[in-house]
Amino acid sequence: MPMKPWIQWIIRIPLIILGLAASLVLIAAVAYLILDRTNGAIVSAGEKRYYLLYVPESYDPSKPTPLVISIHGFSEWPAHQAQMTHWNDLAEEYGFIVVYPSGTKFPKRWRARVEPGSDSMPDVTFISDLIDKLEGEYNIDPARIYANGLSNGGGMSVLLSCELSDRIAAIGTVAGAYSFPWSECPASRPVPTIVFHGMADPIVPYLGGPSHDPNDPLPSIPDWVETLAQRNGCSGPPIEIPAHGEVSGIRYSNCTQNANVIFYTIAGGGHSWPGGEPLPKWLVGYTTKDIDATRVMWEFFQEHPLR
Repeated sequence: MPMKPWIQWIIRIPLIILGLAASLVLIAAVAYLILDRTNGAIVSAGEKRYYLLYVPESYDPSKPTPLVISIHGFSEWPAHQAQMTHWNDLAEEYGFIVVYPSGTKFPKRWRARVEPGSDSMPDVTFISDLIDKLEGEYNIDPARIYANGLSNGGGMSVLLSCELSDRIAAIGTVAGAYSFPWSECPASRPVPTIVFHGMADPIVPYLGGPSHDPNDPLPSIPDWVETLAQRNGCSGPPIEIPAHGEVSGIRYSNCTQNANVIFYTIAGGGHSWPGGEPLPKWLVGYTTKDIDATRVMWEFFQEHPLR
C-alpha cells in the first residue's frame, strides 16, 4: 500500500531540520572566517601564528614609538578585540602602535599556563617573537611595551607579566580569568597592573568559583588583587578612588619600583569591556559606560614606562 503524502512529509521533517542546522553551522563558520581578518603572520615555536597590526597615520619612524598588545578572549578574535576596545582610536590620538595577536584552535584561546606534561609556553614565545618582529620593522620604544586583554586574554596578560617582565612595562586586564598561580610566577621585577572586573560577571565570578578544571577554581578577584599588591611590595592600605556612577576603585601605591596596582569594580557589570562595544547582554551581562577602560588603561600605561 503506498505511503500517504502527509506521512512522507512527517518522515522528512528530521532530515530537513538536520539540513537547516548544518546550513546554519556552515554559514556561521564562513562568517567567522570573513570576520577573523588579520594582516600579519609569523612562525613561532613551530606554529604559524597570525596577528592584526594597526599603525597610526602619525607614525614617525625617527621617533621611538610605544607598542600596545591587546589580547582577545576565549572564542573571540583580533578584529573583534579591536572593534570592541577602540584601541585604534587612541593609537591615532596618541601616536602609538597597537597589535592584536591571534590565539589558537577553534574556538580561539590562549594557553595561559603551562600545559600538563609540558615545560613550554608557546603563546609566551609567540608574543616575544612578535615583539622581536615588530621591533625589526618599526621604531618601537623598548621601555614602553604594554599588554592588556579580556577574560582568557586578561589571564594571558598576567602570564606575560610573569614570563616577560623584562620586556612588558605594565599590563591591564578586564574580566580576567586567572588560572596561572602566583607560586609559579618567575617575574624578575614587579609589573604595574590595572584591573577591571564586574560584580555580576556570569563567566568569571567576582568572588571566584569553579572553572573548567575542578582542581583549579577561579580566585576571588578582590583577594587576587590584594595578593598582587603584596607581591608588588605595595605598603599601606589601598586608597579609594572617587566613585563615578557604577564604578568604584582602589589604588595601591608606595610599591616596589613604582609597580602600582589599581582595581576598578563595576557594580552590576558583566563579562565585558567597560566603555567598549557591548557584547550580547543575554550572554555576558551588562556593559557599563561610566568608565572608558581603554582610555584609563592608556593613562596608567603612560605613567609606567619600563625602568
